[in-house]
Amino acid sequence: MNMILSNPDYDSTNLEEFKNIWVFCEQRGGQMMPTTYELISEGRKLADQLGVKLCGLLLGENVDGLAKDLGGYGADEVILCEHPLLKTYTTDAYAKVICDTISWMKPEVFLIGATNIGRDLGPRCAARLHTGLCADCTHLDIDLDLYKAFLHEASTLPAERIDGLGTAKVLGKDHDISRDLKMTRPAFGGNLMASIICPRFRPAMATVRPGVLKKAAYDEAKAKAISVTRFSVELSEDDLATEVLEVVKAAKKLVDLVGADYVVSVGRGISTDVEGGIKLAEELADVLGGVVGGSRVAIDSGWLTSDHQVGQTGKTVHPKVYVALGISGSIQHQAGMKESECIVAVNKNEGAPIFDIADYGICGDLFKVTPMLIEAVKAAKAAK
Repeated sequence: MNMILSNPDYDSTNLEEFKNIWVFCEQRGGQMMPTTYELISEGRKLADQLGVKLCGLLLGENVDGLAKDLGGYGADEVILCEHPLLKTYTTDAYAKVICDTISWMKPEVFLIGATNIGRDLGPRCAARLHTGLCADCTHLDIDLDLYKAFLHEASTLPAERIDGLGTAKVLGKDHDISRDLKMTRPAFGGNLMASIICPRFRPAMATVRPGVLKKAAYDEAKAKAISVTRFSVELSEDDLATEVLEVVKAAKKLVDLVGADYVVSVGRGISTDVEGGIKLAEELADVLGGVVGGSRVAIDSGWLTSDHQVGQTGKTVHPKVYVALGISGSIQHQAGMKESECIVAVNKNEGAPIFDIADYGICGDLFKVTPMLIEAVKAAKAAK
């Protein structure tokens, strides 16, 4: 099978040839994935910082109708790649077309959602394009002043070291990082946050965790102004090592943590009465109009299914209210919920890390406190 890029003159080290921010716009069955709009919104900010265009890369068959919405969330242009063999996702087809498109049009940054498809595509494309990939990012910056402000707030680095940033040693030489994409992701099991740059190759590629970036407001004027460029796709059966015979969709009810306004999560603290603890969480979530989540301990112990997990290895949530019942608040868990508008923590251990980020902390037994919270919410609703 031919893995050679269609542009024989492509050179990932010739940085001056690369321009513009691109976002892989993931659609499934003609429906755009929510993480695409998050990436487009963030890409808009990055493109403005660089003074370049933001382009969405859209693959599929008969999907041109999705281009307008991409403009509404900030894209200047949509690069449209349509072909019958792109109707259903296959690794070979999508990787080839993406790499061919990039090798000819040369964006300097390429962002992909860290979905199942994105995590499959990202490393394959990076390897073929001879560039670097930072996986599972939770924060992106280009503007150096904004990046320094982020570090001052989120890191423990000395202020003078942060303020002195501007260059990095690359192969023994000073490299100006002001135009590089600064990609931040959890490292060492979430105990550290690492910022990574790709100084010698383009495009700088990153997969970004769904839910960590905020979707911008939809702009109808921008939606109408979107420009669509059709890329001539070269793709045949010979390029594919697999064939999709059938797509079977299983109906399974999953909890929508990312879209919930109220999340009530349980952790190790319910271990003395798992069934009772989950029942209390469900009752509180019900009166709030929200959903139940859980820490990694709750999922690994089999108390809740994996779609309930909040944290570094679970989902990242931004609810109006996040209630943590019996959760100590490890760094890994905080990575998935610390941006909640209001955090309420209930824990018997007054030294639990969750209290450091909680807006309201209750040091007490969750089995006694939660029923009081339920009654208080009911009373407040009745009063209205």
